[in-house]
Amino acid sequence: MKKKEFPIKALVTSLIGVAFMAFGIYRGEMATVLAKAIRICLECIGIG
Repeated sequence: MKKKEFPIKALVTSLIGVAFMAFGIYRGEMATVLAKAIRICLECIGIG
């Protein structure tokens, strides 16, 4: 039986992604992204 290899690249990439998300939340970017998403959705359905 072959031993499974630990996916180190996937783990490192995931940790980097989580770190960047945490940094963006720390800087307050989450509110900006949410506001832009709401604006785009409202424009899409013709309300905004």
